Amino acid sequence: MASASVAGTLCEVRSTASELSRSGTDLDAENCDLHVTSLYKKRRVSSFSDFLPHDLRRIEDSLPSLHSPDYYMEPCLEDMLRMELLDPSYCSRVPDFVVGRFGYGCVRFFGKTDVRGLDLDQIVKFHRHEVIVYEDENNKPMVGQGLNKTAEVTLRLQIDNLDLEKHQVDGIVKKLRHSMRSQGAQFIAFDPSNGEWKFLVDHFSRFGLSEDDEEDIIVDDATRVVQDPGVMDDGGNPEIDEDMQLDSNGPLLSHSLPAHLGLDPTKMKEMRMLMFPAEEEEELEDLRRTGTNQKQAFAKEYIRSSLNNSNQRMTNRSSPPVVQKTPVALLEYNSSTFDSSSSRTVLMTQENKGLPLKTTKREGFKLEIKQETPVTGSHSHNIVDAALFMGRSFRVGWGPGGILVHSGAPVGSNDAQRVLSSVINVEKVAIDKVVRDENSKVKKELVDFAFDAPLNLHKALNYEEKAVEVGSFQLKLLKVVSNRLELSDICRSYIDIIERQLDVPGLSSSTRLVLMHQVMVWELIKVLFSERENSGQLKSMAADEEDMMQDIKEGPPEVDLEALPLIRRAQFSCWLQESVCHRVQEEVSSVNDSGYLEHLFFLLTGRQLDAAVELAASKGDVRLACLLSQAGGSTVNRSDVARQLDIWRRNGMDFNFIEKERIQLYELLAGNIHGALRGINIDWKRFLGLLMWYHLPSDTALPVVFRTYQHLLDDGKAPFPVPIYIDEGSVEENANLSLSRVERFDLSYYLMLLHASEESQLCSLKTMFSTFSSTHDPLDYHMIWHQRAILEAVGVFNSNDLQALDMGLISQLLCQEQCHWAIYVALHMAYHDDYPYLQAILIREILFQYCESWSSQESQRQFIEDLGIPLQWLHEAMAVYFNYHGDLPRAVEHFLECENWQKAHSIFMTSVVHALFLSANDSEVWKIATFMENHKSEIENWDLGAGIYVSFYVLRSSFQEDNNTMADLCRMSDMHDSPFQFMP
Repeated sequence: MASASVAGTLCEVRSTASELSRSGTDLDAENCDLHVTSLYKKRRVSSFSDFLPHDLRRIEDSLPSLHSPDYYMEPCLEDMLRMELLDPSYCSRVPDFVVGRFGYGCVRFFGKTDVRGLDLDQIVKFHRHEVIVYEDENNKPMVGQGLNKTAEVTLRLQIDNLDLEKHQVDGIVKKLRHSMRSQGAQFIAFDPSNGEWKFLVDHFSRFGLSEDDEEDIIVDDATRVVQDPGVMDDGGNPEIDEDMQLDSNGPLLSHSLPAHLGLDPTKMKEMRMLMFPAEEEEELEDLRRTGTNQKQAFAKEYIRSSLNNSNQRMTNRSSPPVVQKTPVALLEYNSSTFDSSSSRTVLMTQENKGLPLKTTKREGFKLEIKQETPVTGSHSHNIVDAALFMGRSFRVGWGPGGILVHSGAPVGSNDAQRVLSSVINVEKVAIDKVVRDENSKVKKELVDFAFDAPLNLHKALNYEEKAVEVGSFQLKLLKVVSNRLELSDICRSYIDIIERQLDVPGLSSSTRLVLMHQVMVWELIKVLFSERENSGQLKSMAADEEDMMQDIKEGPPEVDLEALPLIRRAQFSCWLQESVCHRVQEEVSSVNDSGYLEHLFFLLTGRQLDAAVELAASKGDVRLACLLSQAGGSTVNRSDVARQLDIWRRNGMDFNFIEKERIQLYELLAGNIHGALRGINIDWKRFLGLLMWYHLPSDTALPVVFRTYQHLLDDGKAPFPVPIYIDEGSVEENANLSLSRVERFDLSYYLMLLHASEESQLCSLKTMFSTFSSTHDPLDYHMIWHQRAILEAVGVFNSNDLQALDMGLISQLLCQEQCHWAIYVALHMAYHDDYPYLQAILIREILFQYCESWSSQESQRQFIEDLGIPLQWLHEAMAVYFNYHGDLPRAVEHFLECENWQKAHSIFMTSVVHALFLSANDSEVWKIATFMENHKSEIENWDLGAGIYVSFYVLRSSFQEDNNTMADLCRMSDMHDSPFQFMP
């Protein structure tokens, strides 16, 4: 209505402008509206007719839009229109702007707010006990801009009874204050007379009460009815249709069991109707047989209103009403028919524990394709989504051991055919592929070499502890510390483990390729980042790198500090030669005897100079052999060869009389690697070798070599350093690789970049330590986690945002039921100030979800205790586990050990004590009851629970003492035959 009024006002102004333009008269204050004359008084009509339409279009663009009838804003649109005409750009600085919804609340934005062109229907949304501003995070402006600024929020709280006592008001205020503080808001006030509470926010997302908060504050869900908040009575309050309001004294409260249990009878009735429609139909049939039309009409009206209420709650609330019950695993859902009159049964584990778990597909109802729907897009090939169909009884998620339950096309399926029914897939994702042989069988020795041996080596290193307070407990986070002097021995230990793993029979070729690459990565880490103790200087040093390596092996340990870069370069040169040796041999073996010049070129790409000189001499090419013997040496020799080639070109020499391969050798000896590689494709490691050996000076430091290669790569003049599984993998495997993997570098090249930019860390650590940089298995983190940990331990880099590596390895360990090692890895996760309890939450999740695994193995449980995990956490996990599986006596035992006195007392009184008492196991009852008696102040209704048994046994003990005394007196009086003698 406000928008229509504003539109009418704009039309009125336009018509006024048109009439004045046609009349040709002057604009006078007596003939125009106030808001027009104030702007255009005593102006010529010719200028007015040219300016006003443009101004009106600007005003239309400046006004915000609000079309929902139950929403309002202050100032209203009409007031803003008048103010915009009086004061141009007023909408860019509206003071104390307010947006609200009748019956729900409002938001007051402090200061001046820019509301030009805002679509308030999409930006501000009020729901039950919550307000959302900028629901779409992509469209949210910066803090302080638009409506994402400091504001005062007023929400209306619906409670059972507004006539509250002071302690009830204080309780509500306390809970509201806690809820607001947890959301980053500041509680201001609560008015019990109308149920409104106010709080202050710095910026916006979603603010309000969660469902748990609503339950705690006793939200009035039972008597709330579906109503239109926009319909108001004369007093400004929402009108309620009396015909739709339910009588709380009607047949809904026919029994008092829900009320006796502290539950809402109306909620229980609604839930029963939704979950068991067949029983509800039977009750309605009984109502019809009573013969009263009034009851029949009431039942039908109740169903309609209840369904409306239930649907509205499911739409407006994020989760169903909380019913505090122990979770029960779902084994089977009978969905063969979907007739409204059929009874759908849910089979729980506690009803039949002998039934095996079936991983089968369940088809839902079929829906013909008649038009495109949102679920027919690229994200799913299903017409009906299983989660939407089954509601909150189904969700997509992970299960133990890599089990993935989801709807849609199977994982890894390339079939784009659309599925016409809702299908739930239960699939096992191959998280444990690293421990399987070529026949996909898990081998125990592979588990040991992949997980146990490396983690035991990691555990044997030195580490430092960081104590973190988690409530009343203390958790010790671990971090391995070492130095670069010890790095060489650490790398050698990891290499020994991988070499033993390579000896395991039955490994696939791709697995062997990855393992050999891991060996070379550890060797590279040792070359690039290890150091050696130096106390003196070398008296002499050979110029050639091979001679330098020989001096290192045979000479004294003291090395000149200035020579260390050259030594590292020589070590890297040997590593590079060893890395490309097999590639050189493969290409040499494919060359025939007549192509000895091509043979020589391939030998030079691997810097096999001795073999190249011998081959040239054996062919009688002595001059070429002399040149090859000096390859990569002095830059003077390179410039001489380059000058000779340049002279030949200037003199117009016909190169057709010289073998093409010989010219390529000359170009390589001259340092022109691009000219030498014309028409030849080599891998990135050999190209890097040619750059270092034949193009750059022999004393160039490694960081300069790596940066030079990166510059050539950026210019498209160097091969892309693809990962090893692409560079040397099979054609079949490479055909299935996605583009995202190809765009990643090999881990070896990332290590080179890290060495070249160690101080500034220019390379991305997250990309570097991705699984795609070293293996074709995207779920295999078992070795890259150790490489990250060792590099960080020796101080190569420091990062606290690589939790993806930790979680990846933890998932692999949990898939192998290595819970103790998973907790060990969790303790090594970097501490982050924004998430101080991350490790504690993760460890508790592992203890609870995999309790059956670690609790059944004494070695794992002892290992976890030795890590300093609080014993109360272990006992709490076992208590929940035994409670879930129905072993209630053991559940009570562990609840007592974890000091959960209330839960232990509840289970003891409801499920344990009666069996012990009836079986005359009085000592056990007495032991448990007296153990809890020391903490009775923390137990609700102690005197009506276990306190009764304590009092009973104390009283019985006193009677027994009196009986024993009487028996002694009787024996002293020789009254052994008395029929009233007390028994002891």
